[in-house]
Amino acid sequence: MSPSSQSLSDAIAGLPEEERIILTMHYLRSMSTGDIAQILGVPERSVSAIIEQGKVRLLTIMGM
Repeated sequence: MSPSSQSLSDAIAGLPEEERIILTMHYLRSMSTGDIAQILGVPERSVSAIIEQGKVRLLTIMGM
């Protein structure tokens, strides 16, 4: 694993569980916010908000 990949892996591991799961579903599994919302039983707008929060948190963790 390259150093940048390891840093991203560490940053993802440092996210709260809910953000980690939703970001993984969205970006690594290419799932839509609607599909994620349906699977998790939450409103789609909540999924969208968690994705945005998670992106900000990832950038903060990675010092960007």
